[in-house]
Amino acid sequence: MKKKANLPLLMMASSGMALTLPAAALAAEGGFIEDSTATLTARNYYFSRDFRDVPATAQSKQEEWAQGFILNFKSGYTPGPVGFGVDAIGMLGIKLDSSADRAGTGLLPGAFGDEAPDEYSRAGAALKVKVSKTELKVGELQPNLPVLTFSDIRLLPPTYSGASLVSQEIAGLTLQGGHLRATSLRNEAGDDDIRALIPTGPRYVRTTTSDSFNYAGADYAFNQNRTSVGAWYAQLEDIYNQRFFSLKHSEPLGAWTLGANLGYFDSSEDGDELAGEIDNQAFYTQLFAKRGGHNFLVGYQAMYGDHGLPRVFANVTPLGNEVPTFEFAAPDERSWQARYDYDFAALGIPGLVSTVRYITGDNVDTGGAEEGKDWERDLDLGYTVQSGPLKNVSVRVRNVVARSNYRPDIDENRLIISYTLGLF
Repeated sequence: MKKKANLPLLMMASSGMALTLPAAALAAEGGFIEDSTATLTARNYYFSRDFRDVPATAQSKQEEWAQGFILNFKSGYTPGPVGFGVDAIGMLGIKLDSSADRAGTGLLPGAFGDEAPDEYSRAGAALKVKVSKTELKVGELQPNLPVLTFSDIRLLPPTYSGASLVSQEIAGLTLQGGHLRATSLRNEAGDDDIRALIPTGPRYVRTTTSDSFNYAGADYAFNQNRTSVGAWYAQLEDIYNQRFFSLKHSEPLGAWTLGANLGYFDSSEDGDELAGEIDNQAFYTQLFAKRGGHNFLVGYQAMYGDHGLPRVFANVTPLGNEVPTFEFAAPDERSWQARYDYDFAALGIPGLVSTVRYITGDNVDTGGAEEGKDWERDLDLGYTVQSGPLKNVSVRVRNVVARSNYRPDIDENRLIISYTLGLF
């Protein structure tokens, strides 16, 4: 279920859901109440993106500032061989600064030319049923899958309506499947069909919608959980179907930990082909080395076929070179990444982390004679307060410079301040 609401109502609705269940179930041992948790996250988000060398009639800047609240309630399960529970979520976004000529950041509803509302909100719940180590959820979901990655990258996270099944009956093996019929995007208050994003040229193009996203997958971890393999299938009905295979491994070597992450997508048109023919194969690999607070990574990514990687709109993917601004997933694109992370806890400053990465891509099929090329440099700095009255307050700063010869150049800055309060 989903409805528009303000924050006080969201808090009362979520915390009061337990009262609607039979008193015997609530009072029984087994943890419906005892194992329940509720958190409230406050997130303040500033986003600025400058577009360089765009026509005078095009948007030259996206800039908005907003405050968000995310209330999560997760119950325990009723006792017995079949346990029942409820998960609920309530979200509220408040405009702090925006205008029609600067809209479209994804923080607030509306695109270029639209005036963002002063606030927007939504609420939803899911019934969950658990037998042994198998769990079924029906209702409002936030799946995190290779074929539909949880994309909490703006003010509020997206949600989906449908059903999911997760089974871990065999040690190391996780089986998942589900059917989704609608979505609430990160900057929307209501339900909508699920929209595809199909790169038919050097740019991603929003295309037709479907009311059915189906998926099934398996991940198996072994070798003391240092190695895992995965196989997945996804279908955005009548638009595209997709297969995904992965291999991850990490290996301690003295003071170092070495590792690899490989993935392969194969995508094609589906059913009635509402978006036309689709042809993409995408491969990526990442190699990393960790020691102390240092983490070094190099990555390679390649697109094959007539198109780039299709996906659900406003959703990121596990592609190795997908970053905040450019995806490096245009038709025929090849890209390389170098990344360095440092955790300052190794120097006695816990909570302070930094990231710098550089990605360069070429061989893009732009539909013309010129080969498409692009690059992006990201700087991230984050700090979480470790003690005192501001304990657990997190501050993150991001600066991006992205350049291309076939799409607008971008300069981008983000400032995110967040705090999560455990209610119970």
